[in-house]
Amino acid sequence: MKRYKVRRNFVILLLVTLLSVTSCSFTTKDFDEDSDKDKVLIELITHVIEQGHFDMKEIDDEFSEAVFKDYIQGLDPIKRHFLVSDFQDFEAFRTQIDDQIENKNLVFFNLTVEILTQRMEEAKGFYAELLEKPFNFQEQEMINTDYEKLEYASSTSELKKRWRQQFKFSTLSSFHDLKEEQVEKIKNGEEVDKKSDVELEKEAREITKESIENYFDAMSNLERKDWFNLYINSVVSQFDPHTNYFAPQDKDRFDISMSGKLEGIGARLQKERDNVKIVEVISGGPAWTNGELEVGDLIQKVKQEDEAEPVDIRGMRLDDAVDLIKGPKGTKVTLTVKKVDGSSQTINIIRDVVEIEETYAKSSTVIKNGKSYGIINLPKFYFDMQDYDERNAASDIKKELIRLNEIGAEGLVIDLRNNGGGSLSTVVDIAGFFIENGPVVQVRDAKNNTEVLKDTDADVIWDKPLVILVNELSASASEILAAAMQDYNRAVVIGSKQTYGKGTVQNVVDLNRWMRNSSFGDMGALKITTQKFYRINGGSTQLKGVESDVAVPDRYSYIDIGERDYENPMPWDKIAPADYKTWRGYSNLEKVIASSRDRLSDNAQIKLIDENAKWINAQRNQNSYSLNYANYDREMAEVKNMSEKFDKINNYKTDLTYSSLPYEESLMAQDSSLTQKRKRWHESLSKDVYVQEAINVLQDLNVDESSIKLAARKD
Repeated sequence: MKRYKVRRNFVILLLVTLLSVTSCSFTTKDFDEDSDKDKVLIELITHVIEQGHFDMKEIDDEFSEAVFKDYIQGLDPIKRHFLVSDFQDFEAFRTQIDDQIENKNLVFFNLTVEILTQRMEEAKGFYAELLEKPFNFQEQEMINTDYEKLEYASSTSELKKRWRQQFKFSTLSSFHDLKEEQVEKIKNGEEVDKKSDVELEKEAREITKESIENYFDAMSNLERKDWFNLYINSVVSQFDPHTNYFAPQDKDRFDISMSGKLEGIGARLQKERDNVKIVEVISGGPAWTNGELEVGDLIQKVKQEDEAEPVDIRGMRLDDAVDLIKGPKGTKVTLTVKKVDGSSQTINIIRDVVEIEETYAKSSTVIKNGKSYGIINLPKFYFDMQDYDERNAASDIKKELIRLNEIGAEGLVIDLRNNGGGSLSTVVDIAGFFIENGPVVQVRDAKNNTEVLKDTDADVIWDKPLVILVNELSASASEILAAAMQDYNRAVVIGSKQTYGKGTVQNVVDLNRWMRNSSFGDMGALKITTQKFYRINGGSTQLKGVESDVAVPDRYSYIDIGERDYENPMPWDKIAPADYKTWRGYSNLEKVIASSRDRLSDNAQIKLIDENAKWINAQRNQNSYSLNYANYDREMAEVKNMSEKFDKINNYKTDLTYSSLPYEESLMAQDSSLTQKRKRWHESLSKDVYVQEAINVLQDLNVDESSIKLAARKD
């Protein structure tokens, strides 16, 4: 759970105000239910952390206060549920959570959920009343959204005033949009059933009402275990930001995100009131191959092949419905579906392994001045948690490099922007494709034992120029690859001033290994920080990240978004460097870096991006908004003017045209969905000033064929 301080702009505020899923529920179960399992879970997690965490902290009063702060904030982040009296009741436990953990006592947890459930029910009782009458947008009224500094409401009447303000703010936004839309249609000569301000205000209130009803509907689907997951994660995240508890369904989602694969029907689902709606049919999956399931269809019943009767999933939690729909490869599932046209249909689908294409590496080529260059986009360092020999980032990158060699590409860009990391093994393998052999990263455990992870294969798959693109969201394994290539002088790193700054290693521990023959069911897993990694030059990427050779501003430049912005990150440190030799293949590396810096410092597109980044930061820091229409309209006009100014960023066009590799062209001929995805990607690349500069650098780099070898490192 991330806990850095951010203030949101008005658009994000509306989402937080009306749609955010705080941990809450209207469950009326006995709160002692499952308490034995929860007590065992506390003991089990505490034991695993004590035995395996890299930097074990004392579980004392100070620790208790930190848990208290994060947990209460997680329950009611914008302070629209708890009263001052509730918080005072909770404060009696501020320094007792450590004792409750030791004694496996759930009194504090149960108290918070019982009170929040009560406050939720009260809010359900009065929100319709607050939206019954029109809002007066002529009044001079302000709303402050700096919720961290806001005190809890002293009474229910004060709380209702806060809800009213939030509803008014949301309605004002919708009212303004509806008026603007109507004016625009009239201006364009469209036939419009012109509505009065009174009618538009009523329509805007209905939009707000529907949003808040969706909010309460989502909340009602949460159960006690959801609350407990929040509590447990408020505890374990105190050790470091990347130690987290995964409930069973969360563990499944984590595995899918790491491997890019699942076994099921191949459709993305969304809860819509009591229905489960198809929002995407994944290309190449069983549902796509079957052809009967469409976007917009509502799944009403699910029957397994060994069951006589289907299970009605209307009103069921989305997670539980998904569990019924997915299943092992080769099994049949029968879905009763309400089609988009209103008809009912029974659809049989044989489940299979579904690959989520956007998880995987993809490549493209571009021609500049008669030379061909390749670009590989790697969204994450994916791998199969159960079998490393299955499809993974390293095996896919190797295939793409071989294909790029076959078509004669003379330089390569690896795009690691927004890549949050993944498998340590895959990054070591990938680094080995660009060097003869040698260390890639150093790993140190809690006992200060240091292991150097090396590439031991002398084969070099790619010995031509290399550029790596990064940004503030390039983290962990991305930082290892960028740092190693930088330390070897093998690549030019272009991007943000520094990357994310995550220099720690996590292992996922299956908690069920301690619970054989248990009646408690699946206990989930714990992702726990067990090691820190270091560059081969001895420095840590923790907090400091990787500094780009060519630092360029982007939209994240002025936002608190890195590891250093957590409340409790591990510190930066350094160890002795590994024994390695730099690559001496470039004859003009320093000159090329200097030229790139000069080009970008005078680039109008980069200057506009930097100005936009500063404006975004200013918008995020704004926390006071007018609820007067004239004032709001004036503010929105200013926002619109600035937005139109920054629209030029998206209108930027390079002179570069990108193409898929031959093998993918043949796949696209059979898959219109893949064709559209690649078309969008290529269009995005053609507007990307960072990729454009990466190609410029590749073009400038001179490789001395006689010097492509590893030479002794000079300190």
